[in-house]
Amino acid sequence: MNKKPIRVLLVEDSPVATLILKRLLDAAPEIEIVGTARTGVEGLELIPKLRPDVICTDLHMPKMDGLEFTREVMANFPRPILVISSSVQAEDTHNVFKLLKAGAVDVFPKPRDRMLCQGDPLAQELITKIKVLSGVAVFTLRRRHETNSEPPRSKLTSPKSSPGLNPVKPRTPVSSPLRKTPPAPSPHLGTPPPRPRPSLEPKPEVVESQRATPYIRMVAIGASTGGPQALHAILTQLPANFPVPVVCVQHISHGFLQGLVDWLNSECALTVTIAQMGQRPQAGQVYFPPEGKHLELDRSGQFWYSSAPPLSGHRPSVTVTFEAVAKFYGRSALGILLTGMGRDGADGMDAIARNGGITIAQNEATCVVFGMPKEAIALGAARYVLPINDIAPILLDKIVFHRL
Repeated sequence: MNKKPIRVLLVEDSPVATLILKRLLDAAPEIEIVGTARTGVEGLELIPKLRPDVICTDLHMPKMDGLEFTREVMANFPRPILVISSSVQAEDTHNVFKLLKAGAVDVFPKPRDRMLCQGDPLAQELITKIKVLSGVAVFTLRRRHETNSEPPRSKLTSPKSSPGLNPVKPRTPVSSPLRKTPPAPSPHLGTPPPRPRPSLEPKPEVVESQRATPYIRMVAIGASTGGPQALHAILTQLPANFPVPVVCVQHISHGFLQGLVDWLNSECALTVTIAQMGQRPQAGQVYFPPEGKHLELDRSGQFWYSSAPPLSGHRPSVTVTFEAVAKFYGRSALGILLTGMGRDGADGMDAIARNGGITIAQNEATCVVFGMPKEAIALGAARYVLPINDIAPILLDKIVFHRL
């Protein structure tokens, strides 16, 4: 028996963009365009009538823009929203990520080529995203409020205490190299003075560490679908003088990386940037790989780029970076695998665990897509399984206060 097609509502004020999107999606038998709207107001009127499974919306529209539209949808008709915007080529990419903070799930560049066909990689990426979004968990404004109103818990939730998860036996660190060269001694990581930045929202206060040299020397985070929101939840809770560097690998459509970095940089007390070739990771800094490159570490612990083939369909790959961190930092690494489709990062987290590092997987209840963390848990690579809002407090306990 054939599955029912995925019902999609297009909310887009450009007739040309609407025409291109309709042609691309109409060619996919799994997808049905049930309606189009030129403004957010029209879109809201159509939702209860058409009951779409997925909504695709633009950012800039007359009468009601994409941000207000997203907020209204999440409050009244919660369902997955894909932001399709040309702002990737403008200076307001920051606004795109405000939609994600408001409840949208993912972003995608607006197609401009009238000649795009279904077989084009960009068209296939769009179809895949809609398929993924049709089955994701939607976090309404009420659910977000209820989650955030609870004080952060410092008690760890391990696979043993989570339903359906088996306890993980402690790993014996391995000394064999994972990719290229044997581990080098961990570099001394100083704490640079926090860089002041204007912000409309309060930032975490500077906290004093009980020990000058932390045991954990690197935090590595991987994420895919739903990742920007999850990264925001973690990074905004960390103080400016967080005593170790953080490296993040986020699967995101081409052209949106700089917007993600700029958005997080404006929201966090930490400095968020794109890693530079030959740069040594510094405490209080958050690094992302550049678009289209794997991010690794050389023998001295400096960043270097790789153009090796995609791994699990991704470049940058979470696993590539996790393995590099595991190889260089060994027991001093802490890996976190967040929401996302597929299994990228699972083997990398396993590498961190096998080398004696600490590993954390986001739990199913707070994942938009419980794919990557689930694969890591299945490998026995996740020492702890935590709700998203519990992860930052654990980092502070483990790295700053050394209470665990």
